[in-house]
Amino acid sequence: MFCYQCEETARGTGCTVKGICGKEDHTAGVQDVLIYLCKGISIRNIAARAKGEENKDAGAFITEALFATLTNTNFDDERLKALITQAIAIRDALPKAGENEPDACTWTPKSDADITVKAKEIAELANVNDDVHSLRALVVFGLKGVAAYYHHAEMLGFTDAAITDYMQKGLASTVQDLPVDAMIAMVLECGEVGVQTLALLDTANTKTYGNPEITSVKTTVGTNPGILITGHDLRDMEQLLEQSRDSGVDIYTHGEMLPAHAYPAFKKYTHLIGNYGSSWWHQKEEFDTFNGPVLVTTNCIVPPRDSYIGRVYTTGPAGYPGITYIPKKADGTKDFSAIIDHAKKCQPPEPAKTNGRDLITGCAHEAVLALAGTVIDAVKKGDIKKFVVMAGCDGRQSERQYYTDFAQALPKNTVILTAGCAKYRYNFLDLGDIGGIPRVIDAGQCNDCYSLVVIAKALAEAFGVSINELPVVFNIAWYEQKAVLVLLALLSLGVKNITLGPKLPGFVSPGVLNVLVENFNIGKNSTVEEDMKRMVPV
Repeated sequence: MFCYQCEETARGTGCTVKGICGKEDHTAGVQDVLIYLCKGISIRNIAARAKGEENKDAGAFITEALFATLTNTNFDDERLKALITQAIAIRDALPKAGENEPDACTWTPKSDADITVKAKEIAELANVNDDVHSLRALVVFGLKGVAAYYHHAEMLGFTDAAITDYMQKGLASTVQDLPVDAMIAMVLECGEVGVQTLALLDTANTKTYGNPEITSVKTTVGTNPGILITGHDLRDMEQLLEQSRDSGVDIYTHGEMLPAHAYPAFKKYTHLIGNYGSSWWHQKEEFDTFNGPVLVTTNCIVPPRDSYIGRVYTTGPAGYPGITYIPKKADGTKDFSAIIDHAKKCQPPEPAKTNGRDLITGCAHEAVLALAGTVIDAVKKGDIKKFVVMAGCDGRQSERQYYTDFAQALPKNTVILTAGCAKYRYNFLDLGDIGGIPRVIDAGQCNDCYSLVVIAKALAEAFGVSINELPVVFNIAWYEQKAVLVLLALLSLGVKNITLGPKLPGFVSPGVLNVLVENFNIGKNSTVEEDMKRMVPV
């Protein structure tokens, strides 16, 4: 295998034996082959579209397939091989794209051994640190982020053919001999499509569940048995809440599902008790002490301990061998009765280590813009000197303590803007407020990063300046491919001077890094002291 798509990749260059995430080499290989076949589908479907013969469902399939290959999403070889079978059927039903099609359009495995051989070929081709491979990787990983965000909008009935068309265009570009300038343009276009996708998801969520409201969420536990829901999928959340109503079972959110508490549509469910635990990488300890069943709706899943593996269920794109999977029925709904019945037989959760302090969430664009006058006045008076965007991902490595220390070291006249699980590095801290404005403004999931863009644009308009002239600095943590897409989205908007960490991506070659530095002044974080002097000088 060769995988360097996440921040924790081995030695910062690539996992070659087993993924740091826990993914086995054979699973990584099956995922690589699935993406390879999606490239073949894309080439044929683009050619077919020009003749009015396209498969209009190909975009939905590619969305599902790309999401399944995101870090920490699906570890189940058999489900991934089923997607490979489906990919071949879709590709081969399309007319040929010409006489000299690339191998991705024609290769067909006759056995699992053929898949293994092809996976090795793909890994060997990827393990090259030059600008061409780097740019292709940036496109593919950005597309995985697009697919993840688009999937959630799609589940709520909000679609946009322009987005799935670009996914195919982007995939096809990675098997074409494009000049470097054209590849860079493709990367930036991926960022533009990312903004479009995030805006679509924002519309889908708010039209379906209402605009998030600033909400205080309890972290204590009740006396009833419970179900813990983790991941990002709000449609799954809605169905679980509805089906478990009056069952005597309480529902708790975990990780990226915390912001669900802020949606008006979910406030009617009195058995939605609170949030349990913190970010994704604490699963092994927190799932153990929760005692009840856990529903994993998307990434990130950590290979479970034997002590609780029998209490874990997956659904949507998530999968792990030996864990019960809850599929979608023909009518698009899911039956969560098995996990509800399981919960009734379990003990109530033990308090989590993070038990006690309430968490504030729901500071999305509508809620914050309702306070725009107060915020603008605070800036004009000098009560707020800087907004520090600390959005992104959390991770298990000790160097991420940097983000906790940085938040604690910030002057009291600064406000943190956040979205994603990175907030768990500091949202349990008592950072107070500035004239009633929370010093940690949590816009929600990583899916909700669009809110930060809307807020920044509104502030820029109010002060009559560009985004880069605002008193805003970016100190972003990344882990997986959704964060890659958010970074590309910010670059497409012309945002400069972004600090990224804890490590720069292993798939960015020296030449590509040089382009990013020259055009956007992007750089890596260093120490809290040095970065504080540079970003928030006293």
